[in-house]
Amino acid sequence: MPRSVNAVASRARRKRVLKLAKGNFLARRNVWTVAKNTVEKGLTYAYRDRKNKKREFRALWIQRINAAARMHGMTYSEFIGKVNKKGIELNRKVLADLAMNHPQAFVKIVDLVK
Repeated sequence: MPRSVNAVASRARRKRVLKLAKGNFLARRNVWTVAKNTVEKGLTYAYRDRKNKKREFRALWIQRINAAARMHGMTYSEFIGKVNKKGIELNRKVLADLAMNHPQAFVKIVDLVK
């Protein structure tokens, strides 16, 4: 009996990977084995960096809040502690945005917690 292979599914799988490899340089975009490795590694980086992106943005927000709080004679730790104690439910993203783009509003929050 002849060997049966599912060529339709195999071709579709290869097409899907080669489509994801589009835009790479030389063999990385059109040689199956190289493109497969490239795409796998790229997807691994994408997964990892979706987590890292959140981490890096939180760190940036904290730096911005700290800089703005220190301009008004408080440390970041003191400021966040007092904000939480007062029951002000603004997250770090919003506080950092206020500190950067709306300094007058941030001053009002600092006065409120002092």
